[in-house]
Amino acid sequence: MSNRLLKKIVGETNEYERTPIPGASLKGGKSFLGMYAGEHTAGTEFVIGPLFVAHGVAAGDLVLGLLIGNLLAVLSWGLITGPIAASKRMTLYYQLERIAGKNLVRWYNLVNALMFCFLAGSMIAVSATAVGIPFDLEMPTLTDWLPRTPGWIVTVLVMGAVITLVAIQGYNQVSKFANIMSPWMILIFIAAAIVGLAQLGVGSFESLSTIAQEVIWNGVPLAGMSKFTIWHIIFFAWFCNMAMHIGMSDLTILRYAKSWTYGFYSFAGVFLGHFVAWIASGILYSVFLQVNTASQEFAPGAIAYQTLGIAGAICVVIAGWTTANPTIYRAGLALQGIFPKVPTWKITAIVGGITSLAACFPALVMKLLDFVALYGLLLMPMGAVIFADFYFSKKMGFQSEGALNSKSDFSVPALLSWVLTLVFCLGLNFFYGVEIFFLGLPGWFVAVAIFVVLSRMKYPLAKSLA
Repeated sequence: MSNRLLKKIVGETNEYERTPIPGASLKGGKSFLGMYAGEHTAGTEFVIGPLFVAHGVAAGDLVLGLLIGNLLAVLSWGLITGPIAASKRMTLYYQLERIAGKNLVRWYNLVNALMFCFLAGSMIAVSATAVGIPFDLEMPTLTDWLPRTPGWIVTVLVMGAVITLVAIQGYNQVSKFANIMSPWMILIFIAAAIVGLAQLGVGSFESLSTIAQEVIWNGVPLAGMSKFTIWHIIFFAWFCNMAMHIGMSDLTILRYAKSWTYGFYSFAGVFLGHFVAWIASGILYSVFLQVNTASQEFAPGAIAYQTLGIAGAICVVIAGWTTANPTIYRAGLALQGIFPKVPTWKITAIVGGITSLAACFPALVMKLLDFVALYGLLLMPMGAVIFADFYFSKKMGFQSEGALNSKSDFSVPALLSWVLTLVFCLGLNFFYGVEIFFLGLPGWFVAVAIFVVLSRMKYPLAKSLA
């Protein structure tokens, strides 16, 4: 009976891990609108919005910074990731294998998969802060290293099992889940903002402006927190998904798109998701601070429940699910590059188990902002390698897909582009104090330049005989 059930779940799923997507399997725009809106209306939004409040960003800087940063993110998806995805129609991992070689990509895939596991685990943990509310479950704080109660562990593992079950079924089910859930979540965030503003005493546009500037985003950081400026907001909004756009991880998703322009559909995530959700959760946190003055501990589920009741708590749970689902799916495909003969559903099940175990440890999953910055920076150089190989190989006189055409399992230009770029970024941070969210932009250009120069030396185009 169990074997029959498993076959029904897995079905005839073909994820085309090592072949281009055929025309019959391409998806329309609706799938991508739902995916992006759902994935970016996530459990992370219940943490990021309060972060802006805690770091003392001013109201005007927040709004303008989000508009500019989110626009830059959409342009990165639409102009950089989308065209390559629609042209090649391969997963990030297989495409990178053809450029960098199997041996190097195995290490990249391992790092990639682990980063995605911990990101998905953080989503499970954030959601779990809401699950325990009706059961009076004691939740861990952001400073805890270990789970406080067995109930927390059980809650996390059950949620992880459900999320993994959906991810096992492949892109179709992940997309379907997002399409069903994302419209409801966006409405909850809008309702949260309206109810929260009312609780803060907003009764007119004039009072909205006053309370936004003097109460919610008053420009004064909480004790022990650094001050955020408009530049922090712009670069955070642009590069919080650095791994997905200029890091090229979304090649794996956008390869299903009927048109390269579907990369611009990420606007549903960053404007309906990030923009609205970060502002709404910041309002919720301000309401929380009115009751818990100067508190620096934050349980997203409890904060949402305080303002919106059970609907707010449910929103936190589902928001985490809609990010964890595609993240586990991506992690499974990353490991598929290391173990190509193992079925994707088996690898996804293993990834789900690792993710669920990681989510049990608050110290690993609650340091969300530092982790998001780190994983984006680690993966970004290989995105630059793919970009340079796609656009500059013929123009700059080197072979595209160098590892494939030279029948090599290891590309020195790709390795040095990855390592030297990270060394460069580390140097900017260590010697010049450049914060981690500002490192991606110069690092990306450095990676492109290194790869082009070294590829011209290693894989020059053969000169045609006149």
